[in-house]
Amino acid sequence: MARAPRPDDLYRLRIPTDPQLAPGGDRIAFTVQTVASTWDGYRHAIWSAAFDGSAPAERLTIGSKHDTSPRFAPDGRSLAFLSDRRIGVEEEPAAAKDREDAVQVHLLPLDRPGEAQRLTNLPRGVEEYAWSPDGGRLAVVSSSHGATVAEDARRRGRPAKGPDPGDRPASDFHFVDRLRSMANGVGWIYHQVTRLWVVDVATGAATLVHSGRAAVSEPAWSPDGSRIAFSADRGRDDDLGFHSDVWVVAATGGRAVRVTGGGGTLGGRGVFGSPVWLADGARLAVLGHRYGGGSGSRADIWLFAADGSQAGPRDGRNLTAAADLVIDSGMGSDVTVGEANRIHLAPDGRSVWFSAPVDGSFELWHVPVDDGKVERLTNGWHYYSSFAIGAGPRGAVRIAAVRSTPIELPEAVALELPAERARVPLEGRPVSALNAELLDEVALVAPETRWNEVDGRRIQGWFYPPNPLALGPSGTRPRGKARPAPLVVEIHGGPHTLYGWSPFWEWQLLAAAGIGVWAANPRGSQGYGEAFTGANFRDWGAGPMRDILAGVDSLIAEDRADPDRLGVTGGSYGGYLTSWIVGHTDRFRAAITCRSVNDLASQMSTGDIAGPAFGRLEFGAAPWEDPDLYREQSPLTYARRIRTPLLIQHSERDLRTPIGQAEELFTALRSLRRPVRLMRVPDESHELTRSGTPFRRVENAAQICAWFEHFLILGRRGLPPLPRDRAGK
Repeated sequence: MARAPRPDDLYRLRIPTDPQLAPGGDRIAFTVQTVASTWDGYRHAIWSAAFDGSAPAERLTIGSKHDTSPRFAPDGRSLAFLSDRRIGVEEEPAAAKDREDAVQVHLLPLDRPGEAQRLTNLPRGVEEYAWSPDGGRLAVVSSSHGATVAEDARRRGRPAKGPDPGDRPASDFHFVDRLRSMANGVGWIYHQVTRLWVVDVATGAATLVHSGRAAVSEPAWSPDGSRIAFSADRGRDDDLGFHSDVWVVAATGGRAVRVTGGGGTLGGRGVFGSPVWLADGARLAVLGHRYGGGSGSRADIWLFAADGSQAGPRDGRNLTAAADLVIDSGMGSDVTVGEANRIHLAPDGRSVWFSAPVDGSFELWHVPVDDGKVERLTNGWHYYSSFAIGAGPRGAVRIAAVRSTPIELPEAVALELPAERARVPLEGRPVSALNAELLDEVALVAPETRWNEVDGRRIQGWFYPPNPLALGPSGTRPRGKARPAPLVVEIHGGPHTLYGWSPFWEWQLLAAAGIGVWAANPRGSQGYGEAFTGANFRDWGAGPMRDILAGVDSLIAEDRADPDRLGVTGGSYGGYLTSWIVGHTDRFRAAITCRSVNDLASQMSTGDIAGPAFGRLEFGAAPWEDPDLYREQSPLTYARRIRTPLLIQHSERDLRTPIGQAEELFTALRSLRRPVRLMRVPDESHELTRSGTPFRRVENAAQICAWFEHFLILGRRGLPPLPRDRAGK
């Protein structure tokens, strides 16, 4: 018999990412993330599936720790992947205890039996890589200064060996003279600037091709293998804004040529990346924009000359300008792993493929290189979170993708577009069944989408009714005709991301507790065109609040939500709007503000995105340029008005919204003797609910449900008892 979901079901999720097609399109390789048996981390292994689904998907690597990023060799005879296995399987007595070289490229033979063998040996490991067209070389991204440990140590000014017993400790002071020296979830990054290397596949020899102050990423080989394109921000004072360009360098090294040009609002710069070579080798397709819409700017697909002759501020050709699709959107989900949007060239070289949302559904699209007319390839209520394309038999295009929906957990799927292009929309056929056992056991609630008009804009949202199998706090199902169910409002972060047809375990858990969920995309959300995305400029609070509450009012009017049992929660910007809402209305019985922004001035001056750029994009000024606006827009300013019982959740290692944001609001509310509790989560970053330590994700979900059950189901007024299992007891 099916049951309602539980928080600890998160331990059983198996999440595929990064699907890749073999040459010829007969197989799909992908990474699968699982929870470690100790519940304190994740494991990653490489899996493979037949494109036609003729055999069950199977695991290719043991995944004792982390095997990721599978890439088929151009001849299909081997599969490369990144792995940290050398620490466990190679005996290296001389290796440092704090070694930096764990993650390297490994090669697994596919045309004969054999174990995977390590190919690279860069002193600081490998972050990204790409096969050359002939399969003889790899373009590798690494922060290594030298090709050997000794050379790397010499160039970094480090001793060749570790300290001897009795030596005084080395200095551990950090000296920072630029912004963005740290990154959320990573820590210090200013001393880990990535460089571009080329590695010979036959010998493993590594040659440095490009280095500089700016980190490189996204390497892409030219069709003839003579050049490599990459993304980097090599501009002056690059730490003062958000911008990047695509560059091209000879595969043997030399001066890099800038391909893309600026022209935007941040120092004349734009944001361009995801380079893909066209078949002629003379042009590159890239994804980016020049801040034409300020904070709401959307990324389009552009064509630029590979020789740098179109790098001016008005150069390049925008292929998708007329479509008004927000191609760089980020879909919210605490189940499906969000992957960076990449673009792909069709096998025949005549079109560029990409993904983008429409009406909350993340779809696949393509645009011909010549006429620029965008065509939608899929159509449904789903989330295509990543994909890759390749040539199939008889001129067909084959696609490997990861697909999920609110009631279907992520799986690898196969799609095919015949040469005659008669079958559109395309349907994804599952080639894996990673989560079938869990879904056979658990009954999830399907949402309905709803639209409301506010200030002349159509606002989309999703309503999740209580699960029919819901159990009350007493462990029994409610009997008799009940009054309308309580409702919890969920608000996404960003502010420029979106909710949609993706799975959310937290929402399913609330529904399992007998609570309805309302999740909407207020102004500022992505997926509804550039003007909508920028509609919250200088208005993070009042306007988006009206958008959110319009959906609540419509549910109350239809007797689907109890006006006396309303809750509200959200994370990051969603936490900001939660704090704002309870400071402007008393209609909510309980609230949880997660990893929130409460003091805009301190937020824009601390953390990993500190500096003038974010504030100027969102509010037209930095905090020191318009302090009155920042006070007016900060939830902390209205703390005296907050009387709603409030749980403040924040991770102690959050560098995106540092924990001081939580401490400021907690200090104010406790000083005012308001019903407030601070839930500090140790050793986690801003990504607690998405990629945090598994046992903490489960506990966080349980505490969120318990808070709302206490106030909305049991009808209590005072703070709930402290959890029995907690730190400091």
